[in-house]
Amino acid sequence: MLAAKRVIYERLARKAMGAFGKRNINAFYVGDRKEAQSAILAMIPEKASIGIGDSVTMEQVGVLAKLEERGGHEVFNPFRFLEDGRFADPPEIRMQKMRQALLADVFLTGSNAITLDGKIVNIDARGNRVAGIIFGPKKVIIAAGANKIVPNLERALERIKNVAAPTNAERHFLAHRLEKELPCAQLGLCIDCSSPLRICCYVTVIEWQRSYEKDRLNVLIVGEELGL
Repeated sequence: MLAAKRVIYERLARKAMGAFGKRNINAFYVGDRKEAQSAILAMIPEKASIGIGDSVTMEQVGVLAKLEERGGHEVFNPFRFLEDGRFADPPEIRMQKMRQALLADVFLTGSNAITLDGKIVNIDARGNRVAGIIFGPKKVIIAAGANKIVPNLERALERIKNVAAPTNAERHFLAHRLEKELPCAQLGLCIDCSSPLRICCYVTVIEWQRSYEKDRLNVLIVGEELGL
């Protein structure tokens, strides 16, 4: 990455961090994915149970592999895959793990967009990821590349609909051998489809965290282009 882009990313991250602080949401900045991995692992207590929300960013940071090496954690991960791209668990087991993840000590996930005025914006297909962020787990750690920073809510939704969602739809089509490609993946932008495989079903905007829960939500901004 160009040195100039790293400087801009850090400036944007610092501005967003200030806004998150005013909203009682913890926010941190690290320069790259290696630092992110160390920071996330340090935030997870020993023997804590861990829930996983689908996140390309967390995969890129490599936290799950390190947690397996460390051991001592019960991990509820509905997003384990076989080498051929199929889900490792049958649907009923995946659904059970999604529910168990909502009661874990720590919930690890990413975000579709974060705003300079301190909002966390996501769109989900099932809702298990946004549910875990909003309520349930004792601690939530959200990792987001600095490329996810946008000026405001309007731009966040635009980014999700026309950048993250089409790319994510194509990712699932290629990796998981879906029978039909979603319209957004085919066209590269959202057409507000009515496909049975639609992935844009639940929209959430986190604007604030109550002061007595201040240590629950933790946003880690990484000075790299990560995720979708």
